[in-house]
Amino acid sequence: MQAIGKVGLFGAAGAAGQIVGAALRAAGRDYRVVGRARGPLEAAFGQDPHAEIVTWNPDDLASIRAAAEGLQTVVYLVGVPYDRFAEHPPLMARTLAGVTAAGVERFILIGTVYPYGRARGNPVKEDHPREPHTFKGQMRLAQEELVLAAHGHGGLSTLVLRLPDFYGPGIERSLLNGVFESAANGKRAQVIGPVDVPHEFIYLPDIGPVVETLTRRPDAYGRWWHLAGAGTITQREVARQAYALAGREPKLTVAGKTMLRVVGLFNPIMREMVEMNYLITEPLVLDDSALTELIGPISKTSYEEGIRHAFDAARAAASTRAATDRSTANPA
Repeated sequence: MQAIGKVGLFGAAGAAGQIVGAALRAAGRDYRVVGRARGPLEAAFGQDPHAEIVTWNPDDLASIRAAAEGLQTVVYLVGVPYDRFAEHPPLMARTLAGVTAAGVERFILIGTVYPYGRARGNPVKEDHPREPHTFKGQMRLAQEELVLAAHGHGGLSTLVLRLPDFYGPGIERSLLNGVFESAANGKRAQVIGPVDVPHEFIYLPDIGPVVETLTRRPDAYGRWWHLAGAGTITQREVARQAYALAGREPKLTVAGKTMLRVVGLFNPIMREMVEMNYLITEPLVLDDSALTELIGPISKTSYEEGIRHAFDAARAAASTRAATDRSTANPA
């Protein structure tokens, strides 16, 4: 039996990195967390004896190689600002060169549905054509093509794990996070519409055990896989449940594509969201039966439970902020 080697999480300081790290820790495995700055890594992983903290410069090949030395598997979680997606392919090309030079054996890209473009029918299996009609989809496709092309070269095996939109406790980059924060604070939530179209979300903590399993499955490499959520739900229903937990009626301000264009005149991030609005109006739902056949049943958190956890985290954060504000206003 092949020895289970050390895993490195590149771009570890974000929510997904912390979740995968928690799964590795739960499995009793040592792992390395890699990021540009030591501070966020210390804050997230400094109390974990299983975590080794390493900083890197992803613009420098030697730095990438040094960060990957001694690792069996790299899990790639590196993000770029939403208005700088053109950076994805060159950054991936450098990373692959560096990890290959370091002798890494396995490489996992946590991917998105962007490369598919519009769904030809739901649910979508892995044989769906990859025909992105957006710039972001094209950049994500170019990124994963580099990953898949690297499979079998220089001793490296690669795979892409494709996820739908995600949500969870304290996950600020989620499409739904503003709903939980607004419900907890008794405010009106600003959401991107339409809000009555069923949409697939994955409860992000559910990905950790799956990724940990894939690091130990050499038979999984050389292709992409889907990891689906627990069915579909509308944004309005998410809001209804979240506000109900707060004992309030939901209050929503819905921004459609036209409003996104207007707001985008002043906000470059919102402007970049216009081209991806099709995923809200024309949902794409993943079929992960192939992955289930490979690794067995996958535990998935129900929307009801996930919404409750996300709301509880938002309420706790609101209470902490209120206490801090009171102590600041009334110093001892």
